[in-house]
Amino acid sequence: MSGGRGPGWRQLHAAFFRLLCLIPTGFPVRSVDMQRPTDNITIRQGDTAVIRCYVDDKVSKVAWLNRSNIIFAGQDKWSLDPRVDLVTKGQLEYSLRIQKVDVYDEGPYTCSIQTKQQPKTSQVFLIVQVPANIYKVSEDITVNEGSNVTLSCLANGRPDPSITWRLLNPSAEPLEGEEYLDISGITRTQAGRYECKASNDVATPDVRYVNVVVNYAPFIKDAKSSETAVGRMGVLQCDASAVPKPEFEWYRDDKRLTNTQGISIQILGSRTLLLVSNVTEEDYGNYTCVATNRLGIHNASVFLYRPGTGRDINGSVSVTPSLWVLLATLTCLLLKC
Repeated sequence: MSGGRGPGWRQLHAAFFRLLCLIPTGFPVRSVDMQRPTDNITIRQGDTAVIRCYVDDKVSKVAWLNRSNIIFAGQDKWSLDPRVDLVTKGQLEYSLRIQKVDVYDEGPYTCSIQTKQQPKTSQVFLIVQVPANIYKVSEDITVNEGSNVTLSCLANGRPDPSITWRLLNPSAEPLEGEEYLDISGITRTQAGRYECKASNDVATPDVRYVNVVVNYAPFIKDAKSSETAVGRMGVLQCDASAVPKPEFEWYRDDKRLTNTQGISIQILGSRTLLLVSNVTEEDYGNYTCVATNRLGIHNASVFLYRPGTGRDINGSVSVTPSLWVLLATLTCLLLKC
């Protein structure tokens, strides 16, 4: 019910003032200050609201109403709500106090008085604001590169909160999306921690996070050959990028290499090293490192060569593995299954 005063309001008003006649006459005589403009009071959920009503010594009856409900008639409390009481400072104030305000307290409050048989009222509309609250957000997810992804973030509050998204790495720039963030054909660079923020300026914004892992096939981004003299240790290296973490294998021609006397294979996260402890003439030549995961395979060729032969020390990376390497790797994976 707003501040409108149609026939229904007049009937309610007349009925109420008939009720005022039942209030004991011993109540102090005051009147409402009608010079104060009717206004809205905005209060945050959980705070205390004081709805002011100022009077003078010309009043015979006074009361507080909320819609059609009588809260106070004079000093007599009609409401059963323990949060509600009167604020009466001296003889000039007849204000209503509501502690721990909630949304159901929102609405019109009327200070009604009777003076010389003339009814007067002062009405205030109480607006209750609720801080933004995220009540549902997507769980952390793992997807394959190229998939379409939708992240959801649902929030409530009064007024309705605005929702914004950011990918926190690397630049944390805002993304286009509100309750739902759509990502078409997600790439590995779009993996990371997504921030959903709901705000309505009532309180500190509510924030939630969603971690997105993007799986992709291995890519050998660095392969290093080794120029090593006979009798020295040769070190061949491959660095791969992949999610899930790649598995590595080393080949010499068509033979898969294992940890044997004189050869050591080390795997350090996304890096693999082939160590030839005491290089001989037979050790010189082409080696292949292979990185695999369940999404694909990638290989690179590197060289162990004698000093002065002038080979490129950075090795060469092959996007498509040779047939024998592919067959050997797939066979190995099947055997592990």
